[in-house]
Amino acid sequence: MKLSELYDLKNRTVLVTGGTGWLGASMVEALLELGAEVYVSGRNEQKGEELLSKLSQKNDDRLHFIKMQAEDEFSIAECIRSVAAGNNKIDVLINNAYTGKSSNLENMELGEWNDSLNLGITSYFLCIKHALPYMRIGGGSIINIASMYASVSPQFSVYEGTPFFSSPAYGAAKAAVIQLTRYAACDLAKYKIRVNSISPGPFPSITVQQSQKFISRLSEKNPLGRIGEPWELKGPVSFLASAASSYVTGQNLCVDGGWTAW
Repeated sequence: MKLSELYDLKNRTVLVTGGTGWLGASMVEALLELGAEVYVSGRNEQKGEELLSKLSQKNDDRLHFIKMQAEDEFSIAECIRSVAAGNNKIDVLINNAYTGKSSNLENMELGEWNDSLNLGITSYFLCIKHALPYMRIGGGSIINIASMYASVSPQFSVYEGTPFFSSPAYGAAKAAVIQLTRYAACDLAKYKIRVNSISPGPFPSITVQQSQKFISRLSEKNPLGRIGEPWELKGPVSFLASAASSYVTGQNLCVDGGWTAW
């Protein structure tokens, strides 16, 4: 097959959870550029409308927003049914939704811990579970967004004197994402469903980038000497969503500028 054919996502139905965020929006843009019909779920309708306004006009109305509460199974099931209503299939599922507080181990309350795990791993399981009936007939690709902190601990000195912190619940949830990915890859291979994860490294938002001290520390810690830009996830997502990765499953792709290679 030609390379252009391998990456072609025309007539493919894709769901991206948390697709209105800093990194999710870039993933959505990549999928649209490859011709996919893209459904974005999120809890914030205003952000959904802003994304539609930004991207829809140049993509022939192939972008849709569905409000979804990622911690609620009924909401997840309803969202997935809506996505599949058109042609009774989902070809690509990207589990990306997450939000959580940044308390440290000493100060984190049980409720905060549970909320982070519900959003960070349980919601991924539920999305896979409810999408499976629409994926197992024709096969497809599931991409779970993990993190560099699924593989390594934060270097706490990077955060000293800044308002930022990476919570233990976040790292625990993201590590679980990688194991769920391996399990699902082996279990769902019989349906020709591939399951992989992506572990982004330091991709701080515009707001976080206002702290020059923090960004400088992140850059110094990274072998490539800089933070990541959201567009740098477009290639990895396109690869794993398309036939270009047809013989790749159960893998975790680190997109971290070398952070986890130290």
